[in-house]
Amino acid sequence: MAHIAWLGKKSPFCGNVTYGLSTTEALRRRGHQTSFIHFDNPGSPASSTTSLLANDPDVSLPYLVKSQVYTIPSPRAQRELRESLERLRPDLVHASLTLSPLDFRLPELCQQLGVPLVATFHPAFDAGLRNLTAGTQQLTYQLYAPALARYDRVIVFSELQADVLARLGVSEDRLAVIPNGVDQQLWAPPCSMPAAPRTDAIRCQVEERLGKERIFLYMGRVSTEKNVEALLKAWKLVNPPGCRLVIVGDGPLRTTLQNAHGNNSVIWWGYESDLETRVALMQAAEVFVLPSLVEGLSLALLEAMASGCACVATDAGADGEVLADGAGIVLSTQGVTTQLRTLLPVLRDQPVLTAELGQRARQRVMERYTLNRNIDALEQLYRGLLVTPVAA
Repeated sequence: MAHIAWLGKKSPFCGNVTYGLSTTEALRRRGHQTSFIHFDNPGSPASSTTSLLANDPDVSLPYLVKSQVYTIPSPRAQRELRESLERLRPDLVHASLTLSPLDFRLPELCQQLGVPLVATFHPAFDAGLRNLTAGTQQLTYQLYAPALARYDRVIVFSELQADVLARLGVSEDRLAVIPNGVDQQLWAPPCSMPAAPRTDAIRCQVEERLGKERIFLYMGRVSTEKNVEALLKAWKLVNPPGCRLVIVGDGPLRTTLQNAHGNNSVIWWGYESDLETRVALMQAAEVFVLPSLVEGLSLALLEAMASGCACVATDAGADGEVLADGAGIVLSTQGVTTQLRTLLPVLRDQPVLTAELGQRARQRVMERYTLNRNIDALEQLYRGLLVTPVAA
């Protein structure tokens, strides 16, 4: 079994955090040793359980700025990272890239240490460049491509994403398409297995707060690229009777949108840190809507699919690929409000349709997007790097 030094994020909550924590936990369950290196100022409340000691499972690096999108490390972070890797002596370094200046220094550092280096490249994209946000994300890909070409392997979530990087100069033999995966036993329809007493209690609390109406759900950041305003505008125009829209998440646009679109049929749940509560929210929802302008491969979408929700998402990133061929309803990133204005009444009036779409979504996850399949592919990639010398 391998010793993996995982460089990633533990906060603030985002898809990158979920990916890192779930993947390292799954690797540990399979017998691998993982050392989690993350940005966390020593002495801050969140760092009380971490240290730079060699026998500590976590290593903290100091930072100046940290957000859901990017991280600016402190001047001494690179030195502390090098010292940590020299002390830990891992077989392989896996960087779940945090959009940090350190991302560009890692190839040289790992080459000096003689350690294979793997990256998971998360930034959202829209290969069609159909809007300003997509153009901004494309610049991120252009900026990162020369550095990614120096990593031993770069994991992306879809063939579309791999094509974007290949066109920007990253060698195809360094790219590995390994889609996100979710725990299909955790994220499951509510009737699929018996629940523990605490889980039942959480479900009851969630259902009490949501009421008896049919639930349409959005879960994620409330930010420009997620295009939540388009969903809210469509909901206000349709105002489907007997239904409620639940917005779970936080972000820079939350206050503005809540003030502009607050009404009795919209529940602003806010950021939810408790995993079991998030699971219960997905299980309570009939329809999950993701109106993003850009995406990578949304974990929230996969979680909703695994939970048996009827899923509606734009074709940004790989989300359209995930829902293709009847696993859900795919929208264009252009004119989302207009499309939803037409679609929401159909979903309201056709519960048989939403039930069928939920079953198909669950089946698609079971076929292609389970965490076990993800870890199988990851282990195979690791074995190839640890056995075969990496090309310079």
